[in-house]
Amino acid sequence: MDATTLPQGEPTPMTPRRTRWQEAGSSGGFGKRFAELIAAGEDVDGEARLADTLLPRGARVLDAGAGMGRVSAALLKRGHDAVAIEPDAALVRQARETYPGLPIEERDILDLGPDDGPFDLVVCVGNVMLYLAEGTEREALRAMRAALGDNGRILVGFHLQDQPAHARTYTPAEFEADLTAAGLRVDLRAGTYQLHPANDAYSVWILSRAQH
Repeated sequence: MDATTLPQGEPTPMTPRRTRWQEAGSSGGFGKRFAELIAAGEDVDGEARLADTLLPRGARVLDAGAGMGRVSAALLKRGHDAVAIEPDAALVRQARETYPGLPIEERDILDLGPDDGPFDLVVCVGNVMLYLAEGTEREALRAMRAALGDNGRILVGFHLQDQPAHARTYTPAEFEADLTAAGLRVDLRAGTYQLHPANDAYSVWILSRAQH
């Protein structure tokens, strides 16, 4: 019998690829750091403030790779219909403890599809794109695109230099080639969530569906 088939001849299910986040084992340190910042009253809402400016009141927003839920929680406070997904069970627990009532599911970006939307905005910040499983970046971008409404957009941000351990180096050229292949276009690129000029250290993109 072929080792790649079951006795009935059905293909063996693919083993999910481990993400760079899983390889890093980072959830404990990440969650602790943001919990300390929030407890100290530090400003952790920069991404949410930019997201808010992109939206009408009461918009539907998905926080993809939400971590401990700080962005979606801030958008809920601003009156949006915000929901979150996060594959790391420890961070989902922390989000529920930190922000009681936050709608968050233990779920991967790659599981998204049209039935999840339509969203006015998908937020994917905090180096989420750098921690995906190797080779799944285009798949993740396509999944987020599929969940967008007709005029929906995606807000993405990640480090270009000094990446955390196990995070990939993702150049703007590589990322923009991937998003183009995923059927997206760049509406704006900046260097911060306050929309300073693009630089070599950090990049923020606002994306939308490419027009065919």
